[in-house]
Amino acid sequence: MDLQLDDEMEPSVALLYATVADTYKRLKLLVMDVDQEELFFKGPNNEMNSIAQLLRHLAVVDLHWVYRFRNQPVPLGVQKEYGPLTDRTGQLPHVQDTTTVNLINSYEKVQTMFRLECIKLSEKDLTKVVSYENGQTATIRWGIWHIADHSRYHQAHISLLKKLYRHK
Repeated sequence: MDLQLDDEMEPSVALLYATVADTYKRLKLLVMDVDQEELFFKGPNNEMNSIAQLLRHLAVVDLHWVYRFRNQPVPLGVQKEYGPLTDRTGQLPHVQDTTTVNLINSYEKVQTMFRLECIKLSEKDLTKVVSYENGQTATIRWGIWHIADHSRYHQAHISLLKKLYRHK
């Protein structure tokens, strides 16, 4: 087992990107057997985020990082396609009328955009500071690491939802 380095990227960028690519590959394996009912299961008391919400959330967050790296706002058309980070109450938006395959295909487009951004990055670019949430800033290096870390965090939630669903 090893991380697969992308030879189109600078060495440090390739290593960081490999963590994102590996984590994304694990996510796809984790959800490949999720059926339609399980995709929308919100826990035994209907108070958790569903797998559908978590998949959409990961795609939207990563999409925002792509545009942070570009130092651009997310275009309105793209925002409309993927939806907001949160709803009016600050929660993950409700997701309906979709499938696991559609959510992964949508997320795949974001992963492709992210890879293309990483190909453009130099070693020096990793220390560039970009705007982050609530007026904070972060380096591009931290942003790439955070994308992988954030995905692993929610994969734990997805694993728990699958366990709860299959043992109800």
